[in-house]
Amino acid sequence: MSFDTRAGTRGSRQPAGWAFRWMNKMMARRIRRGGTFMGFNALILTTVGRKSGAERTTPVGWFPGPDGTYLIVASAAGAAANPAWYYNLAAHPDRVRIEVEGRTIAVTPDQLHGTERDQAWHRITTAAPRFAQYQQKTDRELPIIRLTPQ
Repeated sequence: MSFDTRAGTRGSRQPAGWAFRWMNKMMARRIRRGGTFMGFNALILTTVGRKSGAERTTPVGWFPGPDGTYLIVASAAGAAANPAWYYNLAAHPDRVRIEVEGRTIAVTPDQLHGTERDQAWHRITTAAPRFAQYQQKTDRELPIIRLTPQ
């Protein structure tokens, strides 16, 4: 497991602040009720803060991976920096869980690289072209994380 994507030097502004946290709570409620958001499948990712040690929940879009895995993209809407949850996964990979389709599942995160990443990226951008637009906004390679149920 290698979480090694560095922040870029350019990109859009990463959402932050009290309004963003409030919006995440509202999105999480909606996902818990219906499982989709803005036209694609969504899950609630729970990580442990790398600095605080506190649990953090984040709504994230997901794509089906091979063998019942879940693929998520650390896009941060094309920001120069990776989202905080990316670093939390790297710091505490053994304490990650997701809520999806009414179930809570402990998962093991793994960042995809090379051909495996390229194949997943093609499937993701075909299903959700907005991710290709996010990639154009930044010079960092958007990490793709595979979540494997334990």
